[in-house]
Amino acid sequence: MKGLVEKAKVLIEALPYIRKFYGKTFVIKYGGAAQKEEALKEAFAQDVVLLKYIGINTVVVHGGGPKISETMKKMGKTPQFIHGQRVTDEETMDIVEMVLGGLVNKGIVATINQQGGRAVGLTGKDGHLIKARRKRIRKKSEKDKTDEIIDLGLVGEVQEVNPEIVEHLDRSGFIPVIAPVGVSKDGETLNINADYVASAVASALGAEKLILLTDVDGVKSASGKKISTLKRKRAEELISSGVIKEGMIPKVQACLEALKAGVKKTHIIDGRVPHCLLLEIFTEEGVGTEIV
Repeated sequence: MKGLVEKAKVLIEALPYIRKFYGKTFVIKYGGAAQKEEALKEAFAQDVVLLKYIGINTVVVHGGGPKISETMKKMGKTPQFIHGQRVTDEETMDIVEMVLGGLVNKGIVATINQQGGRAVGLTGKDGHLIKARRKRIRKKSEKDKTDEIIDLGLVGEVQEVNPEIVEHLDRSGFIPVIAPVGVSKDGETLNINADYVASAVASALGAEKLILLTDVDGVKSASGKKISTLKRKRAEELISSGVIKEGMIPKVQACLEALKAGVKKTHIIDGRVPHCLLLEIFTEEGVGTEIV
């Protein structure tokens, strides 16, 4: 009986959060270990289905970089990166679209549906969801120190999100699962960073939360300690000083952009923890960093 009472206490602890977030929209960027390890994939799907059943509209945006690289190598093509961004020619883009929009997307959809959800796979090309343009990055030329523009090929950045199809699916009880592929005004298919796509989708939907799953336990201070709550101004300072670096930069920037666009709260959480979504949303302690 004592064990049963403890279970009841857990449910009661979650009640204020369930009441607060009923009818709200959460956008979840799904990637890292949580997307590769079988036990974590199942736990993630269970979390997403539970959120939907208690009245929270859940939208999943996923990555798939390692799977793209793996497939490229199998097809005899060597992945190339500049400043952490994949150089994407037409052949690479075909592989990206095949892997993200097909293999990875449908795998996530199947896993969520096996847990009792009703997931539907999309890319940014469906319903004019993601309009994009080619992304250019600048770096200092080693010769004369002037700005040099680097062409990454078919790599994009979000221009506009048309959330109509996502809103329709949410209202109908489905869980949208979005691959980060967009289309330009000229009809080019473009590969886009999933963190930025999740941020743009959350902004367009007026989401309550943007939640990014990663393979670390949150944003770290200069001393290496996890920061539980991080305010926007402090986050910008940590990026400028180099404390926030490498792969954490696009995640924090994606959170800051979402906050600027009106998303209420953003989270960077440890996807290696089973049921990390429930722990972050329904407990006081959480399992990552909230950026507010």
